[in-house]
Amino acid sequence: MASSCRHLMVVSLVLASFLSLSVGLAVMSIDLGAEFMKIAIVKPGVPMEIVLNTESSRKTRTIVAFRDGERQFANEAYNTGIRFPRKAFSYLTHVIGRDFDDPQVQLYKERFPYYDILKDETRGTVLFKIDEETFYSPEELLAMILDSAKEYAEAFAEQPITDVVITVPPYYNQVERKAVLHAAQMVKLNVLQLMSNNAAVALNFGVFRRKNFNSTMQYYMFYDMGATSTVATVVGYQVVKVKEGTRVDTHPQLSIKGVGFDRTFGGLGISMRLRDHLAKAFNAQKKTKTDVFTNERAMAKLLKESDRVKKVLSANNDHYAQVEGLLDEKDFRHKVTREELEELCSDLLTKVTKPMEEALKISEITMGEITDVILMGGATRMPKVQDELMQFVNRQELGKSINTDEAAAMGAVYQAAYLGKGFKVKTFSVKDGTIYPIVVDFEKHRNAEETMDAGRIIRRTLFGRMNPFPQKKVMTFNKHYADFSFTVGYGDLSFLPEQDQKSFKTLTLANVTLKGVEDAYKKHGESSDNKGIKAHFRMDDSGLLHLDKVESVFEKMQDPEEVKKDESAWSKIGSALGGLFGTSNEKKDSVVETDHTPDAEGKKEESTTDKESKEKGTKDKTDSKTSESKTTDSKTSKSESTESKTSESESTESKTSESEKKEEKPTDTPEEKQREKKTEKEKSDEKPADEQTEKTDDKEEKQKDEANKTNERKDKKEKKEKKGKDKKDKKDKKSDAEKKAEKEAKEKEEEEAKKPKIVTIKENITVEIESFDIPGIPKDNMKESRKRLASLKARDQEKKELEAAKNELEAYIFDAQDKFTQKDYVQCSTEEERDVIVKALAAASDWLYEQPDDAKKTAYTDKLKELVTATKDVVIRVREMQERPKALDAMKSMLNHSKVFLATIKNLTTLEDPMFTEVEITTLEKLITNTVDWLKSSKAEQKKLKNHENPKLLVEDIALKIQALDREVKYLVNKAKYYKPKPKPSEKGKSNETVSDGGKDSANKTEEDKKSTNEKSESDKESTNEKPDSDSSTQPPETLDIPPVVPTIPKTDDKKSDETLQIDASETVDQEKSEHSEL
Repeated sequence: MASSCRHLMVVSLVLASFLSLSVGLAVMSIDLGAEFMKIAIVKPGVPMEIVLNTESSRKTRTIVAFRDGERQFANEAYNTGIRFPRKAFSYLTHVIGRDFDDPQVQLYKERFPYYDILKDETRGTVLFKIDEETFYSPEELLAMILDSAKEYAEAFAEQPITDVVITVPPYYNQVERKAVLHAAQMVKLNVLQLMSNNAAVALNFGVFRRKNFNSTMQYYMFYDMGATSTVATVVGYQVVKVKEGTRVDTHPQLSIKGVGFDRTFGGLGISMRLRDHLAKAFNAQKKTKTDVFTNERAMAKLLKESDRVKKVLSANNDHYAQVEGLLDEKDFRHKVTREELEELCSDLLTKVTKPMEEALKISEITMGEITDVILMGGATRMPKVQDELMQFVNRQELGKSINTDEAAAMGAVYQAAYLGKGFKVKTFSVKDGTIYPIVVDFEKHRNAEETMDAGRIIRRTLFGRMNPFPQKKVMTFNKHYADFSFTVGYGDLSFLPEQDQKSFKTLTLANVTLKGVEDAYKKHGESSDNKGIKAHFRMDDSGLLHLDKVESVFEKMQDPEEVKKDESAWSKIGSALGGLFGTSNEKKDSVVETDHTPDAEGKKEESTTDKESKEKGTKDKTDSKTSESKTTDSKTSKSESTESKTSESESTESKTSESEKKEEKPTDTPEEKQREKKTEKEKSDEKPADEQTEKTDDKEEKQKDEANKTNERKDKKEKKEKKGKDKKDKKDKKSDAEKKAEKEAKEKEEEEAKKPKIVTIKENITVEIESFDIPGIPKDNMKESRKRLASLKARDQEKKELEAAKNELEAYIFDAQDKFTQKDYVQCSTEEERDVIVKALAAASDWLYEQPDDAKKTAYTDKLKELVTATKDVVIRVREMQERPKALDAMKSMLNHSKVFLATIKNLTTLEDPMFTEVEITTLEKLITNTVDWLKSSKAEQKKLKNHENPKLLVEDIALKIQALDREVKYLVNKAKYYKPKPKPSEKGKSNETVSDGGKDSANKTEEDKKSTNEKSESDKESTNEKPDSDSSTQPPETLDIPPVVPTIPKTDDKKSDETLQIDASETVDQEKSEHSEL
């Protein structure tokens, strides 16, 4: 019992882990646009699907609003922003990660003057004032929007999702990217990657055209004109080979070659121009004395209308702009033409091609090399924009082969599935480009004697402009023997417009101080060569810069014996730690690395030739000095594998030569000759008497033939022996030469092994980083923000549940009041019961509308329970009255089927081997009889009752009886389905032997007879070397293949359910013809 319980526990744990794993497989992407965001998911069974929000829309507005203590998102928040502009916050990507005095923040305040924006004195960033006590940072507002996107995705996928890839504009700098990460962390989203939206679009374009790419680079340009910015990107597609271990994988790869952008020019700027034009037109109509520019709500309405008109004019030459009740209940209507709109934005439209020019310039690629120009973004739908682009690229058409709204989200979700753990995705590498160059500045080291170049600053480029990432780089500082510092910052930004350059408050990102350099030099400098201070930098796939570690590297020459002693000491310490803790993975400050570090486990498994080949590899490696241990290890492994293959081939050749020697041994020995003579003598003895009395001439001829054959055998034998001897001599000479060569190689290896070896010593350096950029969110503030957002989410959830409880109670009241006027409810209730219930429903309706707004959810659920209890009996009577006839029909059908089946199986009991036992038949018969009796008595009792009384014959009881009959019949049907009767005995006409019952004994005897006959024939072959006579061999008895008797249960017809099927069981089985009757 205990073991079975244990087994069930293990199975349940495995199932639980599998279910939890399958639940956590889904991943999502968020294309975070300035005006709209698009959400996509991938989950098992749903490959790359766009998520629909609560309004069944495929794109969601990036906006959050606060009204009456409740948060609103998407179109609901947008509508609130039209009526109350101060309460809705949008276009947050403009100000996130920005200093309060940034020009972009000032532009944002000009476009949306109704926002109350304050300065965060702690970080120097922006704060939005909600009321006198509530302030939110852009990161917190963006976190709310991301959390709403997460809720949409989870509702669509029907499972929780935490892994996400978020797209950001390619021109985002280090602080802006970190700000988006902080916003995602506030709502517990696991960001797999911050992906540039131009790279996401290029990935989506390439995924569905991967067969079109080859080893030759193909260039495409993507032109994305969105709501607030314009980006042109030159992308190269190519099939590359990547070595993964010992396997070489081939897959396509996209590389960002050039990016040009204007972060202020987009569709919003055009809409603002049209809004101001419409406002001037309304003031010119002089319908009211109030200036429309002073009214926030009126300007918000005009902005909404201008955005609509702009879209319509993309396909029409003119359109009317009209707003009802724009200001002081005055309507507005004005005609706008496409030419008028283009004239309004003539200065803006001159900026259309500048991002293209910048992208081509930095990529150093001409327009003739561009295969196609692909359009992205909603603002590219303007005909004037397309005309400007076609004139610049000198082409008749522009590429419109991708979905401009969803391409970035689909590309990002493909990358999310690739980075996630639960999906196997075809590799498509993405190499993004660095927009802002990263440099390192440090002071030149000088000795005490040197007076020139005092305080000279040296600048080294770490990541140049358009350098691909993710990427790792190591910077070496030579001739530094004391603690020093260096700065990391942005390089030359002269390629940016003047306004964008002002956005960088300082070009210095951080100051890095290194401590422990002098101590490391004192420790190892005298006995070894200083190879400099190596700083390991990494630009991850999100475009963020990291300083992983800094170490001081030394190299020295050491005798092999000392190396072996050090290795043996370390191996002893490792084994001791392994015995105590199982493994030893603790990091050490000082790491000693040698160029040749043999593996202890590998030594046990290697053969002698493998060891010699490794020593050869050590010799080759010592001759070429390197500073990187990884390259050395790879070269050593290659030489070891090559030489081990050579040794294996040599051993294979020696084995082959030995086998050839064995095969070349003489086969005709004196013993074999005597055996042949004896065999020939036996053959002659076995011949008939008339052949033995032949003439002597025949005997002499036979003797001569035998003598000739013997001579031939001797000649053949001598030739083979001579040939084998020659081969053996050649082999001996060859083996001697190989031994001599191996001996010389071994001596050389021993000489080389005695030479000193290069030992690399790495000492970790302490790093202190001081940031000069906009500071991130402190840990305490992050915790506080998470609590605030969690409380807001809990309050929203509570309000949703409260509204759901209200709606449920109200719906039940209206439904019950209507039902108690229907005929069935009147029949199943008395007048007194109806009066009580109707009064209770009316009182509940009055109570519902008298409740205050801050009422608790439990009050509504309790009231609903009271009403359900009051109407419960009547509702049960009505349901029983309506469903009882259907249940009785089902019971009648089941009884008819059961009776027919019982009659059928009763007829099968006359067979010699019955299919069903007497107990099974009796059980079914008894169950049918009891069910019929119960049904008759229950019907009689129910007929005595009236409709307004509680019923005796319940639908649930009828269902249980049907279930019992169905279970018993199914059991017997399954038994008949898998029934295998015993085979009946049969006879063979030609053979004297009979087949026993079941056919097993005769088959076994037949096999034994065959085996004995075969053994006898083989012994005859060995003794006489003659084929046995086919007539004299004994044929084994044949067996009959008797097909099993499988009874078939006839199907019954509902119309003939009262009839029974008669089965004639009098037919017998003819054993001679092996014919069988099937039931």
